[in-house]
Amino acid sequence: MSRPAHTLSEIAAALRSAQRIAIAAHVRPDGDAVGSVLGLALSLRAMGKTVYALLEDGVPSNLTFLPETGTVLQPPYDTLDIDCAIAVDTATHERVGAATKAALGVAPLLVNIDHHPTNPGYGHLNHVDGSQPAVGQIVYELIKEGGFPITDSVLQHLFTAISTDTGSFQFPSTTARTHEIAAEMMKEGLDTAYLAQMLYQTYPARRLALMRSMLNEMQFRADGRIVSWNLKQTLMDEVKMESGDTEGIIDTLRMIDSVISAVIFEELPDGKIRVSSRSKDSRLDVSAVCAQFGGGGHRLAAGARMKGPIEAAADTFLNALEHEVRRLA
Repeated sequence: MSRPAHTLSEIAAALRSAQRIAIAAHVRPDGDAVGSVLGLALSLRAMGKTVYALLEDGVPSNLTFLPETGTVLQPPYDTLDIDCAIAVDTATHERVGAATKAALGVAPLLVNIDHHPTNPGYGHLNHVDGSQPAVGQIVYELIKEGGFPITDSVLQHLFTAISTDTGSFQFPSTTARTHEIAAEMMKEGLDTAYLAQMLYQTYPARRLALMRSMLNEMQFRADGRIVSWNLKQTLMDEVKMESGDTEGIIDTLRMIDSVISAVIFEELPDGKIRVSSRSKDSRLDVSAVCAQFGGGGHRLAAGARMKGPIEAAADTFLNALEHEVRRLA
């Protein structure tokens, strides 16, 4: 059961009182996770607090250009002496990863800041706002509410968080306030052109090799309204894929004119299959489809983990998705 929601003012007061803080986000972190963790961490560090940034899987290679990413800790962790733990952009407590959850567990206070509507409110303090396009936007408002320091490094991380989770301000979740925040950041001198170049115009050749295979191997269903791709371990090994190389690659499939849903199935080292799904029709709730397989997320972007092999997992998931797509006709 969800605990009562807490205001940003209440959370700011709690953070002001804390002195030793750990901040974490979900496994396989994306731009919103990394940007929210480090944006808040750097602001609190500027106040003189001891702040640990924890990411179970580390910072993906496409985001290591951002400031202070080298300060992020990965397991195994030393025992942390902390009086406050913060989980950001993490729909369930377990999604921070087992080692990170244990490290955060020593704190007497857990703060949960998220924008996933399915978040059950697992913290002592919970601010879960499903109307927000990115947790980075919530963190920006929290920092402003608390009067916490805002440096250029803080802005770089929060802009990255907001930009990547809104599809560079293109997704329907983008609000007028989102654009106002970007304008405020630019007025503070943030070089958004540099960040856009690094985020969207600077890719390793191996990412293009992945895209080439994706375009050659993509499969259509439901009269072209569903497109999918199976990303296999053999290809990952062949191109020497690194974390972050597939970030946003699904949007290339989603842009096909006939497509209303795109799905990528990815083989994981443990034999499970990672499912990433997208919808561009508000009537099609891919989080509801993912929920059938123990996953979740947002209406237009969701994921799940399924038992392999990849062909069987893909067929099972796509059958469920096609059922929902054909109901729209």
